[in-house]
Amino acid sequence: MSTSFSLRGHVVDLHNREIQPSVVHVEDGRILRIDDSDGTVPDRYILPGFVDAHVHVESSMLTPSEFARAAVTHGTVATVSDPHEIANVLGVPGVVYMLKDGADVPFTFAFGAPSCVPATPFETSGAELDAEAVARLLERDDVLYLSEVMNYPGVIDRAPDLMAKIDAAKRRGKPVDGHAPGLRGDGVLAYAGAGVETDHECVTIDEAREKLDAGMKILIREGSAAKNFDALIPLMAEAPDHLMFCSDDKHPDALVEGHIDDLVRRAIDLGHDRFDVLRAACIHPVEHYGLDVGLLRQGDPADLIVVRDLETFDVLETYVRGQQVASRGETQIPRKESPVVNRFAASPVEAEAFRVVAPAPDAFRIRVIEASDNQLVTGEGQVETAIRDGAVVAEPSRDVLKIAVVNRYRDAEPAVAFVRGFGLTEGAIASSVAHDSHNIVAVGASDEALARAINAVIDAKGGVAAVGRGTTRLLPLPIAGLMSDRPYPEVARRYTALSQFVQQDLGSPMDAPFMTLSFMALLVIPKLKLSDQGLFDGESFEFVGLGVEDLR
Repeated sequence: MSTSFSLRGHVVDLHNREIQPSVVHVEDGRILRIDDSDGTVPDRYILPGFVDAHVHVESSMLTPSEFARAAVTHGTVATVSDPHEIANVLGVPGVVYMLKDGADVPFTFAFGAPSCVPATPFETSGAELDAEAVARLLERDDVLYLSEVMNYPGVIDRAPDLMAKIDAAKRRGKPVDGHAPGLRGDGVLAYAGAGVETDHECVTIDEAREKLDAGMKILIREGSAAKNFDALIPLMAEAPDHLMFCSDDKHPDALVEGHIDDLVRRAIDLGHDRFDVLRAACIHPVEHYGLDVGLLRQGDPADLIVVRDLETFDVLETYVRGQQVASRGETQIPRKESPVVNRFAASPVEAEAFRVVAPAPDAFRIRVIEASDNQLVTGEGQVETAIRDGAVVAEPSRDVLKIAVVNRYRDAEPAVAFVRGFGLTEGAIASSVAHDSHNIVAVGASDEALARAINAVIDAKGGVAAVGRGTTRLLPLPIAGLMSDRPYPEVARRYTALSQFVQQDLGSPMDAPFMTLSFMALLVIPKLKLSDQGLFDGESFEFVGLGVEDLR
């Protein structure tokens, strides 16, 4: 059925860098033409929709179809999405699940072929994607790029399997995404020289400048855990044509509050050129990844937004392929039921499993993971811990807590270490969202609390849980142990309540304790992390002992 309509307002032409009172004529989902207005137009602005240049949809704890329902309320019309979270759990069928679910809604999901499943050989994942499997995914028309190549030491060393994946993308003319936190000097040149084109992991502006000089494009990231906007936004005045915006990982409460629109607003508030900022938010991802997303030109798909003004960017209407998908903060995309798929084989654990036997009768010096709020990078500290009944114990009064990772794919002895920064005064938190292999990660003030929180996740076959004050709270995540099957407003409310319980009742000072927790097992981000196989140094890329003199 033919549909046509017209929109009147001030059209923001990002290609010619001008704003004109105009009438946009839409027919059958495309822009038929844009006419100059012959009269007054409403005091509103029409511009291309926003694009998140790198996000793991699974981190929103929502299915793609549900993520889209939330994102369009903020003017987002497309995402460049890496499905490696579900791929680590279910392999290629997990990627196909995301492709199918995302195709059912009016939204553009540009999914990539995960390049690092598992991310390292030093952890247990649910699947493995070798070079042949990645090449087959890249043959698909609905797989648009090679997802972030996280094993940057392997790229620098030209590891054959990694290079085969990169070559498979290059042969098909598909972009190659990067992930190289802290990489500098000759390493950057070797990494970019292998064909890696972007990086979203820069923490400092000097690091980003080196990567720009090497020919890479920089994605300015502001997610629920990693917040690098403030450090990197000065690049907008230096290299605006080589920047994009991304969230990387956005938990449901944060997604309800804002998305790329928030980064646009903040950048313009800082005085950066309006057109430079909007081109980074709208045009650059479309051009770099070759997305079939309209950019407000004649003949383009009618993917556009109407905003109240160019200061607040309050989104009044969002259109995808000419269909209104959001109006004044309310989604217009109907909810769909997504099937439940999973892989979860862990059995309940006892508190005794987290006991750390002391090699000495009194104090013992140990390595401690130093976690920082709003950062994925961790530090390594050393503390003297007290010995109780022959075991090294957590000391909440000193913010020395136990951290554990339990294999979710088979029964195995948990890995146990210590962490600072979460600030729990009692209880424990646990999650089956544990990048990137998604075993169960937990932090607790006692062995008993750890067992309770982990068992709540195991009983639900996935979820995030908190225990303390005589209660257990849980948000189930039945889809791959990563995503909820509930509507996004409900997921956001329950997640917010769970986070507030951890902050207000259990004492954590962190803004996003569960998001930070989910990265404590991500070995490819320095410095000290914990996998189900043990304590790992992300700089030397090897296991280390818990004790400074090596307890193991």
